[in-house]
Amino acid sequence: MSKPYDEAAFEDEIAAALLERGYTRVPSERFDAERGIFPDEVVSFVKETQPEAWDKLVTAYQGNARDRFLQELTSALERQGTLEILRHGFRTTGTKIDLATFQPNTGINPALQAKYEANTLGVTQQLYYSTTNPNLSIDLALSVNGIPVATGELKNTFTDQAARDAREQYRHDRDPSEPILRFKRGALVHFAIDQNEVHYTTELEGEDTNFLPFNKGHEKGGGNPPREGDHRTAYLWKEVWEKDSWMDILQRFIHIDTEEIKKDGITVEEEETMIFPRYHQLECVRQLVDSARKEGPGEDYLVQHSTGSGKSKSIAWLVHRLVSLHDENDDAVFDGVVVVTDRTILDEQLRNTIYELDHKTGVVHPIKGEGRSKSEELAEALEAGKPVIITTLQTFPYVIEHTRSLPERDYAVVVDEAHSSQSGEMSAEMKGILSGVDAEDIEDAEDAIAANAEARSKQPNLSFFAFTATPKAKTLQTFGEPDGEGGHEPFHLYSMQQAIDEGFILDVLQNYTTYETFYNVAKVVEEDPQVPEQQAVKAISRFLKLHPHNVSQKVEIIVEHFRSHTQHKIGGKAKAMIVTSSRQHAVRYKKAIDEHIEENGYDLSALVAFSGTVDDDGTSYTEEGMNGGIKESELPNVFDTPEYQVLVVADKYQTGFDQPLLHTMYVDKKLSGIQAVQTLSRLNRTYPGKEDTFVLDFENEQEEIQEAFEPFYGKTTVSEGADPQHLQQLASELDAFRIYDQNEVDRFAEVFFDPENTGTEGSHAKLSSLVQPARDKFVAKDEDIREEFKSTLRSFLRLYKFQSQIVSYADTHLEKLYTFGRFLYKELPKGSAGPSVEFDDELALQYYRLEKSEEGSIGLTANDGEVEGPTETGTGGAGDDEEIELSTIVEKINEKLGTDFTEADQLFLEQLKEDALEDEHLRRSAQANSRENFALEFDDALTSMFIDRMDQNQELFAQFMDNEEVQEAITKHLRQQVYEESQSVEG
Repeated sequence: MSKPYDEAAFEDEIAAALLERGYTRVPSERFDAERGIFPDEVVSFVKETQPEAWDKLVTAYQGNARDRFLQELTSALERQGTLEILRHGFRTTGTKIDLATFQPNTGINPALQAKYEANTLGVTQQLYYSTTNPNLSIDLALSVNGIPVATGELKNTFTDQAARDAREQYRHDRDPSEPILRFKRGALVHFAIDQNEVHYTTELEGEDTNFLPFNKGHEKGGGNPPREGDHRTAYLWKEVWEKDSWMDILQRFIHIDTEEIKKDGITVEEEETMIFPRYHQLECVRQLVDSARKEGPGEDYLVQHSTGSGKSKSIAWLVHRLVSLHDENDDAVFDGVVVVTDRTILDEQLRNTIYELDHKTGVVHPIKGEGRSKSEELAEALEAGKPVIITTLQTFPYVIEHTRSLPERDYAVVVDEAHSSQSGEMSAEMKGILSGVDAEDIEDAEDAIAANAEARSKQPNLSFFAFTATPKAKTLQTFGEPDGEGGHEPFHLYSMQQAIDEGFILDVLQNYTTYETFYNVAKVVEEDPQVPEQQAVKAISRFLKLHPHNVSQKVEIIVEHFRSHTQHKIGGKAKAMIVTSSRQHAVRYKKAIDEHIEENGYDLSALVAFSGTVDDDGTSYTEEGMNGGIKESELPNVFDTPEYQVLVVADKYQTGFDQPLLHTMYVDKKLSGIQAVQTLSRLNRTYPGKEDTFVLDFENEQEEIQEAFEPFYGKTTVSEGADPQHLQQLASELDAFRIYDQNEVDRFAEVFFDPENTGTEGSHAKLSSLVQPARDKFVAKDEDIREEFKSTLRSFLRLYKFQSQIVSYADTHLEKLYTFGRFLYKELPKGSAGPSVEFDDELALQYYRLEKSEEGSIGLTANDGEVEGPTETGTGGAGDDEEIELSTIVEKINEKLGTDFTEADQLFLEQLKEDALEDEHLRRSAQANSRENFALEFDDALTSMFIDRMDQNQELFAQFMDNEEVQEAITKHLRQQVYEESQSVEG
C-alpha cells in the first residue's frame, strides 16, 4: 500500500483524476511490447465502430483476421507512424480502417459526433514496455483505442526527486529503439512530471534528448502558479489530458516538420521533427479561437509573445483553426484568412503545417507576383475567395488600385509583428479594402466620406489577430484589451522573462559594460560666424562622432576586446555586431577596423551593412564595394560562414536578423525604447555552447537601457486613453485661423470622394487648385501665425490618423477636414532653413578621454511595464532656428560632454519649467484639465520653447549632442512638474 507522500500515491492521484474524466484503466498485462500496442483494445474499437470493414477482413483473411490485421497494423505503424495512422487510418486488403475518429468542426452530422464519442482513452500505470527486459516499466502511459500516444515519468519532490531526474531517466534508462519509444512509430510525446513542473520531448535520443518546458508560467516568469489544495501541475492531467482537449491536440496541433539539410545548394538529407505545442502556444490559440467563435468577426486581439515563443507555429495553428471555425449555429465565422508578414519562411511553414494537419493542398495562397504584379494577384485571390492568403504589408494597399469593392465577407487578418505592420494609413487602407463597402451603394460624395470614416474604425466583418514581442502604445490602444482601469493590455502574454527563464532566449543584459566619452572642443578660426543653433549642434555632434581619433580609439577597444574575450566563445564560432549611428559612421568604422587588423596581422575579417552610396572625404562607398563584391542579398549567408567574425551596421540588421552565433554587440549609437530592445535582442538567440552574451556600449547608460527594457520584460500595458473631444477642439482652432473656409473643404472633399472622379483626367488638377487659396492665405500671414497654424494642423492630422483606428467617427466634418488638411499640409512652404551646417576646419578636438563607467548585469523586474500613450500633438519638424555665435554653441557642447553635466541639465530643465509656468494659457489649462487632457495641450506648446524640436519617445541624456533622444524624458518630467505646481497657483 502506498504512503500518502510517496511517488506511488502521486501516480494513483493522476490516474484517478483521468478515470473521473472518462478514461478507461488498461492494465499493463494487455500490452504487446513487440507490437508496441494494446491489441485487444485496438481490435475491439475496430469491431464496434466499423463492423462492415471488420467483416471484410474476416472474409479476406479466412478466419485469421485478428492476427493478420494486427500484423498489417504493425507494418503500417512502422511505415506511416502513429500520428498518420490515428489521423488518416490505413488500408489493408482494399479496406480502409480508422483507428480514431476526431470531433467534427460542426454539429451538422450527429453520426460523426457519435463516432467521436466511441473513442476509448486509456491510462496504464507501470507499463512494462521492454522487449528485452521484462522488469523495466514506465510510470504512466496514455493510449487512444489501444494505440499508445504518450508516456510519463513521475518524480516526487517529497522524496527529494524532481522533473530533472525524470528527464535523466528518459535520457539514460529508456532505450529509444523499443517500439513504444521509437520516434514517430511509438508514443508521440514523453512527459517528465513532478508536483511543480512539466517538461516534454517528442524524440528520445539518449544523452542528446532535448526536453522543452510545458509550464503555464508564474508571475511573468517560468514555473507554475499555485493551485489551492492541489498540485501546481494538476492542469496537465485535469485540463490538457481531458478527453476533448487531448483529442484536439492529436487532431489539430501535433505535426511533423521536415527540414531539408543542404550542402552546396543540394539537399543531402531531410530531418524530421515532431512538433508538440508548448503550453502558452496551446492556451493562446485556444483562447483566441474560443473568443472568435463566441464574439464573431469585428474583434481585435493583441498577442504579446517574446522572441523564443515559437510565434510562427502559433500563427500556423491559429490560421488552421480560423479557416474552419464555425459558431454555435454551425455557420462559418470567417470567409477567409489574410496573413500579413514580411517573413518569407512563414508561408512555407503555413503550407506545410496545414498539409500535415489536413492532407489538403491549395489552402494557402502566397502572393508572389509571378508574371504579373503582386497587387493584381492579391486582388484576384481576395475576389476568388482563397481560404488563406499570405501577403506583405507593402503589397496590401495596392489592392485599392485593382478592386473598388468586395462582396460582403468576413475576414480574419493575422499580423506578424503588429507594431511594424499595423499603424496609421496602412491600417486604414487595409480596413478600407476589406470593409465590404460596395461602390454601388455610394450615391454621392457624402456617402463615400461616411464610408471612409467608418472604415477607419473597427469593422464588424474584420478581426485582427496581431502578434508582437514589443507592443507600442499605439498597438496596445488599437488592438489591446481594456484592463478595467482605463488602459489597455495584451489578450495573451508570453513574457521576455518567461522566455529567458525557460531557456528559449538569453538575457542580453546579463553582461553590460558602458563607456563614457569626454571631449573638449576648440574653435580654431578667428572670426565668430553666426550660425543656426539647431543645425550647429547637430553638426558638432557629427564632427565629434566622426573624428578619426574618436573612431580609431573605439576600434582599438573593440578589436582587442573581441580577440581577448569573444573570439573563443561558442567553440571559437562567436561573432560580433557593431551598431553605428550613421552610414558615414559605419564607413569610417569599417575602414578603421580593416586598417587595425592589417597593421597587427590579426586573423579577423569584418563586413559592413548600409544602404545606398556614402560620400566621405571625396570618395564614394557602397556596401558591396566595401565588402569585396559580396551582394547585399548574400551578406547574411556570407556572415554565417567562419570567414567573417564582425558585422558593422548602420540602420540595417537591427531587427529581424536571426544569427545565433552573435555573442557580442558594440554599441556606438543612442538607443531607447523599442529600438533598444529590438537592437540588443539580436544577441538573444540560443545555440549549442552559447552560454552568455556581452554588450559594450559607448553611448548609453545602464539606467537608460534598463528603462527601455522594463516595459517589455513582463506584460506591457498602456494607460493613456484617447480623448475624442480633443480632435473637435483642434478642428475649431484650425477654423479660427481663417486660412481656409468650409466651402473650400467641402468642394475638395466632393472631388476627392466622388467615385466617378477617381483617376479621371483633370481630377488631380482640380484637387490642386482647391488647396491653392488656403496656401496663398497661409503665405500671407505673419511668421508666428504660420508656425502656429502648421503646428496645430500637424497635431490634428496625427491625432485623427491614430484615434480613427480606435474611435468610430461618423462625423463627416472631421473626415473632410482630415482629407483636405493632409493635402494642404504638403503644399505649405517648408520654411527657409537654408543650407545645412558642416564644421571641419573651424573646430579642433582639444582633448579626448574614453573611460569605462559601468559594468555588470542590468536587473529587470517582471512588473507590468507601461509604455507612453500617444498624444500625437505635433512634435516633429523644425521651427525657427535662432542664429547664435559659434563660440557660444561650443561652450554649451563642452558643458554637456565634460565630467559634470548633471547640474547643467537641471538648470536647463528648471528654466524650461519657469517659462511654462509663466505662460498664463498653459497654467489655466493645467488647472482646468485632467493630466491626460493637459498633456495634449502641454506637449504641443513645449515644442515652441525648445531650442531644438526633437522626435517623441526619446530620452534626455544628449539633448545637445543627439537630436533624437530628448523629448520624451523632458516632456514627461516637465509636464508633471508644471501640472502639479500650477494647481497651487491662483489663476
